[in-house]
Order: sequence, then structure tokens, then C-alpha cells
Amino acid sequence: MLRTLKRRTAAVALLLFAGAGTLTACGGDSEEGGSGQLKLGFFPNITHATALVGVDRGIFAKHLGTAPQTATFNAGPSAVEALFAKGVDATFIGPNPAINAWAKSKGQGIRIISGAASGGAALVVKPEIKSVQDLKGKKIATPQLGNTQDVAARSYLKSQGLTANKDGSGDVKIVPQENSQTIETFEQGTIDGAWVPEPFASRLILEAGGKKLVDEKDLWPGGKFVVTHLIVRADFAEENPETVRKLIAATVEVTDFINANPEEAKKSVNNQLTRLSGKPISGEVLDAAFQNITFTTDPVASSLLTGAKNAEAVGLLEPVDLNGIYDLTLLNEVLKAAGKEQVQAK
Repeated sequence: MLRTLKRRTAAVALLLFAGAGTLTACGGDSEEGGSGQLKLGFFPNITHATALVGVDRGIFAKHLGTAPQTATFNAGPSAVEALFAKGVDATFIGPNPAINAWAKSKGQGIRIISGAASGGAALVVKPEIKSVQDLKGKKIATPQLGNTQDVAARSYLKSQGLTANKDGSGDVKIVPQENSQTIETFEQGTIDGAWVPEPFASRLILEAGGKKLVDEKDLWPGGKFVVTHLIVRADFAEENPETVRKLIAATVEVTDFINANPEEAKKSVNNQLTRLSGKPISGEVLDAAFQNITFTTDPVASSLLTGAKNAEAVGLLEPVDLNGIYDLTLLNEVLKAAGKEQVQAK
């Protein structure tokens, strides 16, 4: 069972995180605290295929007893706002917004309860840009200030001796914008590149004539880093441990399905992305994106700790003690019961 957590009032949460993200559905009480559905957040990205496939194939509904209410976001900071405003109970999200949520709530607000995906992010640029030094004086996009790709971009540029300040000054200007805009602005020449998750990295290459300058997995030991994991609001987890267990069990089943049936998983991903955006993704983009992502319930915890240090180094995070941010107890119980290898929070 998840550890007993201090409960924070909704008023405090709303003061910390005012303003919810774009919700496709909301409302309802917790399943164990009353009637209603689990409210689940995710992004319309292939790095969130676990959520897309789980919704499309009814795997979450099978485990939870009813389909979750869903909410979609462009990037992590918006998802965190919704989580603390109780617009969602749990959300698939990248590591850096989870760290920020933990820090701002002084370790009381969220827990990471499962991994979802590793890899699947890259810096794609105009063909004439031959090296990172050619980015001096250029503009690149990221999904949102402080999101996982934004931190990665700023940290990488700093490691290469280039400044990219959050006020827009420096050697490279970083322009946070919604992923849905990035293809258009890249084609128009408004930006010279973008550090984005899949499918947008592959779309920039295959549809907009860009080239991959940096594959983020090349910057990590063994090519493994968390790009998506599953977090839950701490008070919801305390009040609804069985619902959280069911959500985790569904996540494990979805992960197994994606890895065993990639072609069927691609169809489910495209079904959901078409529903959300109004148009499907080409098979070429789907194939390229899936090749760049590893779907796993292992949260690759070591990469989160490094990501926190990177965020501190670029001025997007104050030093924070992350001890306790993971609660993998229920995940490991589910994995053990299924005869699978357990995961670690380090």
C-alpha cells in the first residue's frame, strides 16, 4: 500500500498551481470516495503511447471497471496545474515537471508510481545547420518553459558553451510553443530548429525537411532516459489505493501489449491522435517514432536525478531533495505477481 501521506487542502494546491490545462473531460469523485471515474491526463504524443493505447483498446476501462475521464495537455507544466487543481487524479508526464511539482508542494503533492517510456526526443534543425555552434544567433522551439525537452535543450546548449536564458536572451533564443505549431513555424522559417518529443521530431524530418542534430538518447548512459512516467496526486493515492493499483496493473498490461504487438499499437495510437487532432499520422512517421522509443514500466530513476541537476544548472529549479518522490511499492507488487523483474527508485 502507498505510504501514509500528509494531506494538503485544495485551497493550498490551487494557490500553488492556479489554472488548469486544456481538459477534454473533467469532474467526478474518486471511485473509493464516491461515485465517478478516475481522471487521467496525458499528451497527444507518441511518447505517451501507453496512455493512447490503453484508452483506445479499453485496457484502462477493463482494470478500473469504467473508462477513465481523460484530459490532454501540450506539456508537463499545464498537466501539473490541472493535477493540483484536481482536474486530473493521475497523469502521464515527463520528469522535469514532476520534479517541479514535488519541489513546489514540498514533497507532499505527487508520487511517481510507474515508468512509461524511454527515449523519443531530439533536436531537429534546418539542413544548413551543420553543428551546434551554428545555432548561435538562431531560434529553436521547445514545448513549454521548464518542460522536459526545454530543460534538455538548455542543458545541452550550456554543455556546448552556448547560453540560452529563460528570458529569451543569450547565444540561442529558445521559443516555447505548442508542439502543434512547431511544424508550421519551422516550415515558415520562424524557428531554425526544435527540441521536441515524438512524433514531432520525426514529422519535422519527414514532412518539413529538417535533420536530426542531436538524438537525446545519445546523451544518456546506455541510451536510456525517462521521457514519460506516471504520477498520481498524493492525496488521491492515499484515499484510493485500490484504484491506483488497478491503474498500475493496466499500465503494465498496456506496456506488454505495445511491446508484443507494435503494429496493433501503432493503429491504436493513430486512432487516438486522429480523434484528438482531426487527422492521422503517416505510417512513415509512426514507424520512425516507434523506433526511437522504448516502452517500459521502469522509470529509469537515475535519469530523473540527473535531470534535476540539469534543471538546477540552467536556473529552472532550486536545489531540492527528491528522496521519496518515487513510490514503486504497488508497481513492484504487480510486477512480482506477474513474474516480472521488479524496478528500483534509484
